[in-house]
Amino acid sequence: MLVDGRSLTAALDPAKSRLPSDRERAFLQTLCYGTLRWYFRLDLILQQLLRKPFNKKDLDIYVLALLGLYQIAYTRVKPYAAVAETVAAAEHKKWAKPFLNAVLRSYLRGREEFDKIVDRDDEGRTGHPLWLLRELQHCWPDHADAMCAANNTQAPMVLRVNRKRCGREDYIGLLRAADLEAFPVQCNPEAVQLVDAVDVDRLPGFHEGLVSVQDCAAQFAARLIDAQAGHRVLDACAAPGGKTAHILEVSPSLDELVALDINPERAVKITRNLDRLGLRATVLTGDLLDPSAWWDGRGFNRILLDLPCSATGVIRRHPDIKVLRRPEDIEALSETQRNLLEAAWSMLAPRGLLVYSTCSVLAQENHEQIARFMESHQEVREIPIESHWGIRCPRGRQILPGESGMDGFYYARLSRDR
Repeated sequence: MLVDGRSLTAALDPAKSRLPSDRERAFLQTLCYGTLRWYFRLDLILQQLLRKPFNKKDLDIYVLALLGLYQIAYTRVKPYAAVAETVAAAEHKKWAKPFLNAVLRSYLRGREEFDKIVDRDDEGRTGHPLWLLRELQHCWPDHADAMCAANNTQAPMVLRVNRKRCGREDYIGLLRAADLEAFPVQCNPEAVQLVDAVDVDRLPGFHEGLVSVQDCAAQFAARLIDAQAGHRVLDACAAPGGKTAHILEVSPSLDELVALDINPERAVKITRNLDRLGLRATVLTGDLLDPSAWWDGRGFNRILLDLPCSATGVIRRHPDIKVLRRPEDIEALSETQRNLLEAAWSMLAPRGLLVYSTCSVLAQENHEQIARFMESHQEVREIPIESHWGIRCPRGRQILPGESGMDGFYYARLSRDR
């Protein structure tokens, strides 16, 4: 991914499939996620240990050095084992074995001093690229350090119980019977958090549609959209279908729910998720910016617009965001969001409600976006979100990463008066 810009998930899944045991797959995932989570700190440590930078052709050895440093600094792997295994992995380049051995042992000998030096650097201290750290400090000056700390933790595994099929307390009982410890999350009536994450195959009734994996912050969308019997609803950027399914679970007797996604492969995932849960929707592949190709012209009473964004609220789940995202991406994403909001708004029926959401924590993508939109549309009325969760913004409401264990999410509710 450092070469071709692929996401960690896309890069890691093929490698995991080649490993023979769950234990090896789990260890590989831990190494990759952890190294990327602390990439900027580990890179600064490594620079102190090098006499000259790596050549591009030796990126593999650079990555091995980072993996070795991560194991020494952040895991319970015995230091001698971390060094030995890292060195052994360089078998294909004989010169690299003594090099890695020397680098890692140098860190072991002077670890305390190296760490002190890195702690004086903002990137090294927080594990975040400087541009992103400055954005967080600008948008959330009183919360930036806490947000960085939350981003550097492992996210919990949260479930959404399908209450059409099973009560929450009943499902917690099923988990206990399967030797899985869990507790209800108070801010959402369907949310259950596992003490330890597990593969979905171990979840009782998962394949039968009793439960889905969905962070608590994402579960607010279905309630905020307030879909009622007889309503026509559009989930405008629906894949992989978690919010689509939740709307159907809590809002019976809809006239129709249209789940739209521009990517055909991702649209297939919507159908698969709905089939697993025993739910039905009109799943379409289409571009929100080209409604003539898929829209019949009938207005929607409710629209959920969960937009593509910087994903800066879910870094703890996707630490590669810190490495892959660039400052210039934010303006491009903001423009895309602006265009998609305009398109969705044109499909909203009079007196309809649109819920705007992102998993970003940046003002440019969130409350500033809504403020600009309202300035240019006199028929827009914001419906304030009154709640115990999140922080009230000039427009909408922001959940910061780590609040009650949740991911970072932004929501705003907009009503069309005419």
